[in-house]
Amino acid sequence: MAPTVEQSSGSALTLNPVVRGAVGALPASPSYGSIVTVLSIDGGGVRGIIPGTILAFLEEKLQKLDGPDARIADYFDVIAGTSTGGLVTAMLAAPNDQGRPLFAAKDINGFYLEHSPKIFPPRSNGPMGLIKSLMSGPKYDGKYLHSVVQKLLGERRVNQTITNVVIPTFDIKLLQPITFSRYDAQNDESKNALLSDVCISTSAAPTYLPSHRFETKDKDGEPRAFNLIDGGVAANNPTLLAITHVSKQILLGNKDFFPIKPTDYGKFMILSLGTGSAKIEEKYDAVQSSKWGILEWLYNDGSTPLIDSFSQARADLVDIHASVLFQALHSKKRYLRIQDDELKDDAASVDISTPENLKRLVEEGKALLKKQACKVNLETGKNEPDMSRRTTNEQELVHFAKMLSEERKARFQKKAIIQ
Repeated sequence: MAPTVEQSSGSALTLNPVVRGAVGALPASPSYGSIVTVLSIDGGGVRGIIPGTILAFLEEKLQKLDGPDARIADYFDVIAGTSTGGLVTAMLAAPNDQGRPLFAAKDINGFYLEHSPKIFPPRSNGPMGLIKSLMSGPKYDGKYLHSVVQKLLGERRVNQTITNVVIPTFDIKLLQPITFSRYDAQNDESKNALLSDVCISTSAAPTYLPSHRFETKDKDGEPRAFNLIDGGVAANNPTLLAITHVSKQILLGNKDFFPIKPTDYGKFMILSLGTGSAKIEEKYDAVQSSKWGILEWLYNDGSTPLIDSFSQARADLVDIHASVLFQALHSKKRYLRIQDDELKDDAASVDISTPENLKRLVEEGKALLKKQACKVNLETGKNEPDMSRRTTNEQELVHFAKMLSEERKARFQKKAIIQ
């Protein structure tokens, strides 16, 4: 019988059963391999359904190669996620009672479909009522999010994740980014927070959900307070953050990594998943925005221009930087960014959780798999078909799964020889 976690709605969420066999073993560290594998997941609220769909497809292909027990966390040395991506990261990497991932990738969207309408309940008080509520507090009270995340993750802490995680937040009191990772948690007790606190914090988008405060203790028992908001304030696309984190570990002499230079980015293999954007709509222009005051920048025609601009700018700059970096290293086949710039209307929202929109996001994710693989245009910042690949995202993921499987098998073979 598979273990379950009872949710407040009264339903039961089925988690992964005990797994036996080679794939059930803990992932072999990068020190036995030839590349460092990284999965990065953007922030985007309910649009987390889009990467959820892509990850389900990838895991299915891995299972065809290595058996039904294969899980995403078995193949990536680092899983980085911001905001909703941080929640997906925890779902993929947090252990169940048998030491295997809490969620199979195919179950991620089930979580969103069940819980999003309660995390982001519909409001019926009209635009003026919404503006009034925004002036007096966040759009949502966050109580259901806190409850369901705490029940799901329980007392699990950052240092217990199956593979290394990197989850950014921002400390509103210190005005600095705070990143939680398994490596940091293993070396600094004050960073070994509850995964539930980290997920709540990285999802605390300004104006949408309340900031989150919690305390940990250092090795001497002294308290450390965190006053955190959404990680998207610092890194809505955490790809470079993940790369930097690995480089830091190499500089520190972490034996998990094979002897490479901290800046040898040609040894990385990265899958970066966006949650979609509405660039194609070109919704605003300078003539309109030149007349906006505080309220219009915070909320305008169902969108949040200020927040959208900041988060999209950060995500795009990371993609541009990573694209240039891997092209310069002649390693662009090891960097795959999957993003959809063509979302429209409700699908581009982070919090519209009607059954119709959630279903639409599932379909958007499926359609994205069928689209031609893209790369960022360094001049316009838009994703355009990659003529050097001439393949679909689906085909690229099949190839990516094969490379991941081969790398994992090679590591276990080398580990067996050494031992």
